[in-house]
Amino acid sequence: MELKTPLYETHVKYNGKIVPFAGYLLPVQYETGVIKEHMAVRTACGMFDVSHMGEITCIGKDAVKNLNHLLTNDYTTMYDGQARYSPMCNEEGGVVDDLIVYKVRDDHYLIVVNAANKDKDYAWIKNHVFGDVEVKDISDEVAQIALQGPKALEILKKIAKEEDIPQKYYSATFRRKIKDIECIISKTGYTGEDGFELYLAAEEAPKLWEILMEAGKEEGLIPCGLGARDTLRLEAAMPLYGHEMDDTVTPLEAGLGIFVKMKKDEFIGKAAIEEKGALTRKRVGLKVTGRGIIREHEKVYCGDKEIGHTTSGTHCPYLGYPIAMALLDVDYAEIGTKVEADVRGRRIEAEVVALPFYKKGQPQ
Repeated sequence: MELKTPLYETHVKYNGKIVPFAGYLLPVQYETGVIKEHMAVRTACGMFDVSHMGEITCIGKDAVKNLNHLLTNDYTTMYDGQARYSPMCNEEGGVVDDLIVYKVRDDHYLIVVNAANKDKDYAWIKNHVFGDVEVKDISDEVAQIALQGPKALEILKKIAKEEDIPQKYYSATFRRKIKDIECIISKTGYTGEDGFELYLAAEEAPKLWEILMEAGKEEGLIPCGLGARDTLRLEAAMPLYGHEMDDTVTPLEAGLGIFVKMKKDEFIGKAAIEEKGALTRKRVGLKVTGRGIIREHEKVYCGDKEIGHTTSGTHCPYLGYPIAMALLDVDYAEIGTKVEADVRGRRIEAEVVALPFYKKGQPQ
């Protein structure tokens, strides 16, 4: 049976079209529709319920040692309030999940994981920690609301003190107030736009949602669902677990090499990644040049040769054309390479292009 986030009744009130997702009942869209929601985030502001995400605390004097063991990125030097993204690998070098770690203070960290992987991730972390550290799943106590778009800061400034709003991308402030609601205010997001993710006590979420909706009226703030969240992240070429990466795909193949610190003494999966040697496949962007839309799990060809498969695909509302991401043999991953995707027996032409497809502030 699917769970409900603390904002379930709010979504019903706002006429959200509710669907099951990652074990939860969440709005895929509202009456405005995916295209208008997508465009609101690109041009004004949209708001998402992301309370289905998982939150795990990691506390103790060996917290950093454990993070460096579990994750491919390096957590040795972080300032209080800094956030750092990382893949988490298995022993074969495949990705267990990708996640964000916040440093609350020395020996106290908050790990935010993907909704569908929360229980798997928590079990994996519990089974691999050592020394003086305690990990705890606090997901049920926490709601998360994402305020995303070029007008997000303008809206937030109306209801929070300016000094409480983080300035740097991938940083957060803790135990701050929005009106009278205590929040973590994080300058992060999954849309390719400026924006914030707000963490708060689950029971306070409906109240904060209404405060934000009221504050954002003049800026054109609208609620957005899972549909726009996916088209936005895809347009910004942000990988999604279960699509661009999984237990069989290494972070290097997924194009996440910048977050893999091979100079660290060790991390789970490091030896396997080293043994694999040079990449034989990599994540690329495809712009559809033929007629049709390419989705995930379509075989990709160059002539008669099968060279990989798509991992995500859609028609992008802001860019105005269909795109896809794919895992292709490295010999065919050069920008400009002409390929075809097999969509239900019909070949659709596409071309390898640079990622991301969309960059913040890009004119339409």
